[in-house]
Amino acid sequence: MMRLTRRGILAGAASLVASPAVRAQAGYPDRLVTIVVPFAAGGTTDLLGRVVAERLASRTGGTFIVENKAGAGGNLGVAAVARAPADGYTLTMGTVSTHAINPSVYRKMPYDHVKDFTPLSLIASVPNLLMVNVGLPVRTVAELITLLKREPGKYSFASSGAGTSTHMAGELFKLNTGTDIIHVPYRSSGQVTQDLLAGQVHMTFDNITVAWPHVEAGRIRALATATPERLPFAPDLPALSEFIPGFAATSWHGLFAPAATPPAIVERISTEVQALLREPDVVEKLKKVGVTPVGSTRTEFASHIAAETARWKEVATRAGVHID
Repeated sequence: MMRLTRRGILAGAASLVASPAVRAQAGYPDRLVTIVVPFAAGGTTDLLGRVVAERLASRTGGTFIVENKAGAGGNLGVAAVARAPADGYTLTMGTVSTHAINPSVYRKMPYDHVKDFTPLSLIASVPNLLMVNVGLPVRTVAELITLLKREPGKYSFASSGAGTSTHMAGELFKLNTGTDIIHVPYRSSGQVTQDLLAGQVHMTFDNITVAWPHVEAGRIRALATATPERLPFAPDLPALSEFIPGFAATSWHGLFAPAATPPAIVERISTEVQALLREPDVVEKLKKVGVTPVGSTRTEFASHIAAETARWKEVATRAGVHID
């Protein structure tokens, strides 16, 4: 029978204090934390990443920065984080594209969106708008569908890239309306906006954060939100579900750590993110640009990813969207 001595108890306590997990929890963060945004600066993911970085720094006393690493529909930046040390000092802003759509549309993925990451919290939900060039002779979704069916293959819809959430929103629209629209992929939302304004493309889906200033200025015509219900942010704008029952194509953004990140650090970051998204000034700031802050638990976020992966896989299969 093992006898516990005072020396043995002290030795065990010293070992516990010296363990990496305990040291990580006590001192985190004691150096620079990088949040990789896998898209270009200026977009919704970048905006949210910078809000999170700023508030995490304030709440923890650490230093958090955003690093933009765009490419391959977000795969480039996210893959870099999957390969980073699992120590809590490299995180990524994942999206509906990187963690739900891409696994179904890219034939070869540089990461496993489930096994290679620990979900920390779903940060926000961002509505997409269905918009058209102001020269297109339609003012309602019903008029748009009639026009598209009358002249199949004549009109185009733009997206911020093949396989992105805005592309898949367009494919879902085509499937649900039985219309034939030409997809024109771009490299960024900014390029989409420029060509929609110029009439080079006829319609698009895009995040409300990017599009709304142009809608308010009358440079682009919004026909509907790609949401199940109207938005308090824009109550006069109909929801697509009013014309296409059940239609929803909402973007979302969340924070991830590499798999095997110490549980103490994972819990610390997740708790802080949930708390910062309840701060009144953060909530107000995000809602002003049409963003709905969420701040889910890790378990809730994991369930959301699983459901979204299954949903967009079905859309990709039905639409025949695959990227080599």
